[in-house]
Amino acid sequence: MKKIYRVKKNNEIKDIIDNKKFFSNKYFTVYKMNNLKTTHFRYAINVGKKIGKAHIRNRIKRQITSIIDNLNININNNIDIFIIVRPSIINIDYSNMTKELKYLLKKQGILEEKTSE
Repeated sequence: MKKIYRVKKNNEIKDIIDNKKFFSNKYFTVYKMNNLKTTHFRYAINVGKKIGKAHIRNRIKRQITSIIDNLNININNNIDIFIIVRPSIINIDYSNMTKELKYLLKKQGILEEKTSE
């Protein structure tokens, strides 16, 4: 995933949270904000220290980045996403993580439904 797809600045993340459009489940909280300044979606991931040591947090971030990279063609443009990972994420595997995150992104209207032609 290229760096242009990341939300890097704290004030931009604060703006996404202040927008107050979010859905959550047992494993994730996903905030979204429409951003007409960019021509592509951007995302940020937050994995807190309660989840584990640095190598565990980095593994989870890499897995979520991989999930987003695989869903890249289906994600609407002009949207900023902020994903907060909850401590119960430790108990699930990659396929369930994908399913849960995909469900929240569809619920938010971030994922486009592909129609078969």
